[in-house]
Amino acid sequence: MHLSMWTYPWDIQDQGLEAFAAELSGRAGLNTVSLATSYHAGRFLQPRSPAQKAYFPEDGTVYFRPDETLWQGKTIRPLMAQNVVERGDMLAALTTAREKTGLKVSCWTVCLHNSRLGMLHPDHITRNAFGNANYYNLCPSSPAARDYVVTLVRDITTNYKPDMLELESPNFMGFAHEYHHEKDGVGLNAEDDFLLSLCFCDHCTARAEKAGVPMEGARRTVARFIAELCERAVPEKQFPDFPEAGIDAFRDHPDLHAFLAWRSEPVTSLIGEIKAAADSATRIVLIDLKDGWLGGVDLAVVGKLCDGAILCCYDMTPEAVGEVIRTGRAALGEEKFLGLGLRVFYPEVGEPAILAARAKAAVDAGADGVNFYNYGLIPAKRLDWVKEAVDAINP
Repeated sequence: MHLSMWTYPWDIQDQGLEAFAAELSGRAGLNTVSLATSYHAGRFLQPRSPAQKAYFPEDGTVYFRPDETLWQGKTIRPLMAQNVVERGDMLAALTTAREKTGLKVSCWTVCLHNSRLGMLHPDHITRNAFGNANYYNLCPSSPAARDYVVTLVRDITTNYKPDMLELESPNFMGFAHEYHHEKDGVGLNAEDDFLLSLCFCDHCTARAEKAGVPMEGARRTVARFIAELCERAVPEKQFPDFPEAGIDAFRDHPDLHAFLAWRSEPVTSLIGEIKAAADSATRIVLIDLKDGWLGGVDLAVVGKLCDGAILCCYDMTPEAVGEVIRTGRAALGEEKFLGLGLRVFYPEVGEPAILAARAKAAVDAGADGVNFYNYGLIPAKRLDWVKEAVDAINP
């Protein structure tokens, strides 16, 4: 069974590779490390680090050494993090030491969520119905953005040969919680956030119109909804069966419904291109959430093009976790990898029994493995909680 923990390079560097590997496999009972190889900005409380209790990673950088021969002439190019220059290539260290550590290596790879690249390449980002830029989200319809992600995965898999590569954000992203110091005095509800996330950039417009989608009608409909939500004194739910009904929540608006039916195409085809470009020795899986359709993900179709998915079920009851995994298994089929993502954060996990119950519910429902979040962000004592969860699913 795949048992992994999402980990940042600096956390392994702070602990030392040998100590980290012993702790992950011995104390936590895991057999894989999911290393951040492409990541965004943030502010992290680092309880494990002996010196860096607060850490601000560089925005939109990669944590490996890009192969320059693959990037010649590319419009969008990666920037290697200073961490690699100053503290070494942790991905190379892990892949080289697999036999010694006993840990398989998975590359946790952020794809289109990149504010640094969005600022540098504003012609290749998502834009709402008013044409306003979402700098944090390169658009999956942009040829240059697609080329960037495909080349990124080709580079990692051909030059490092990881066992698995996890795709985070190869899709359209939501409006809220994707940038920094966000301000919302309206009080957006879930459908408001979704409407603000819909992309009508030139690349989406051209690609959709080529497929016969009435983009101008869809854009006007969404712009009207956004204008109306901005005028209400208090947010109101306009679509009673959102998000449960999927795109059919908007069935009374035919242009918008047609657009939403098309919207998964750029994401699906991008994941297919990523898989085709990757080294065949590396399994390519998608990291996603419940209701992935909100980001343009059609899991059943995507599952035919890549090797599976990890579905994150952070703050859910065991029953809800089981339902997500059963639904995911039905979409992917029996032969594809299906993992569960669990966060070990307090207070959503207040004791080890809660974590164990969620993990067991997922495995009982058909999950092939569990990823835990996140090695450097939790106190060391919670690795014992992870071990209890592992023991619950591997008695």
